[in-house]
Amino acid sequence: MSKALSLDLRIRVLAAIAEGMSCRQAAARFGVSPSSAIRWRALERQQGDARPKALGGDRRSARIEAYAELILEMVEDTPDMTIEELRVALGAQGVSAGYGTLWRFFDRRGITRKKRLRTPANRIARTS
Repeated sequence: MSKALSLDLRIRVLAAIAEGMSCRQAAARFGVSPSSAIRWRALERQQGDARPKALGGDRRSARIEAYAELILEMVEDTPDMTIEELRVALGAQGVSAGYGTLWRFFDRRGITRKKRLRTPANRIARTS
């Protein structure tokens, strides 16, 4: 996974720009890409500093979580519904969701969509 460049480097590049260098010249001097220097300068103008945002994390689950009540209600009404059947039913309601999205939705809640019953454990003792 990528890692944000240090805040110290960002501050030095921005200081060079503040002293009169162009973004491209400052980028070349400190060995970063010109687009990074330009973005950092824009960040500094917008929010006052060029601190990097947090990396990683889930940025998409909020889309499907907005329909959590609807999904759980559909599953409660038809407990033997497969994920693919649920996906089609949601599509009829105007909700676009992929198979993997729904699988992760259920996984976060610890809900399994298996259709067969669990088999009991084997009662025969092991022979040596």
